[in-house]
Amino acid sequence: MLTAATLTRVVGAALEEDAPWGDLTSTTLLPADATATADLVAREAGVLSGGEVFAAAFSLTDPAVTVDRHVGDGDRFVPGDVLASVSGSARSILTAERVALNFAQRMSGIATLTAAYVAAVDGTRARIVDTRKTTPGLRAFERHAVTSGGGHNHRYSLSDAVMAKDNHLAVIARSGADLATALRDALSRLPHTVHVVVEVDRLDQIPAVLDGGAHTVLLDNFSIEDLRAGVALIDGRATTEASGGVTLDTVGDIARTGVDVISVGALTHSARALDLGLDVRIS
Repeated sequence: MLTAATLTRVVGAALEEDAPWGDLTSTTLLPADATATADLVAREAGVLSGGEVFAAAFSLTDPAVTVDRHVGDGDRFVPGDVLASVSGSARSILTAERVALNFAQRMSGIATLTAAYVAAVDGTRARIVDTRKTTPGLRAFERHAVTSGGGHNHRYSLSDAVMAKDNHLAVIARSGADLATALRDALSRLPHTVHVVVEVDRLDQIPAVLDGGAHTVLLDNFSIEDLRAGVALIDGRATTEASGGVTLDTVGDIARTGVDVISVGALTHSARALDLGLDVRIS
């Protein structure tokens, strides 16, 4: 969630990283009283995300700088569209420019890629969700970008849900414990509000997971045929989630197997930055 505290902390750290002792170029070359107006311009088509983050880079640099946002997060744009305008001290605008663009380009790239995945599953029951494969320190921003593109968020952190993956199951098996019993024991000690997800990579693991009371069965790296079989076997007794190597070429076929959720790490770990520019108006 993009709270004011998160914006200040993350964007402030980025500004400090980029100009730890000030912007030598702007302060030595530009008159202190010089003003400017600049436009955030799209160089390619996409979906916007990060408008609030873009604005924060300027306001944290200089509260007197004004940012007018012409396009909202989640809105589509085409090359040449003016997405926002910035006015104020020329020194301040050029000091914050790179940080503002870095965030807007990164977040809009994620939103645009997410929108493509969402479009690819249109007409099915599946929802596209992100994963924890995010850039350290930028998870809140990247998750926001996923929702800007029409996707949904998975658990935010390790503290938000029980999610037993292959390594957890290996430790349970090595200890000699029965998976169904281990799950029932965990559920008995957890608040009723906690969601439990269990990852499986074979069909024969599903009965024990259902017997243990898992709320979601994550079908990891299943073939299309096995996904259909898994959905049929689960038969509504738990939410079905597909994951593992999902691409734009395969996501439609995966969705048509009837799964409820498709988690896609590529939304955040493989999205490219969108081409946006900040153009100072010359008059």
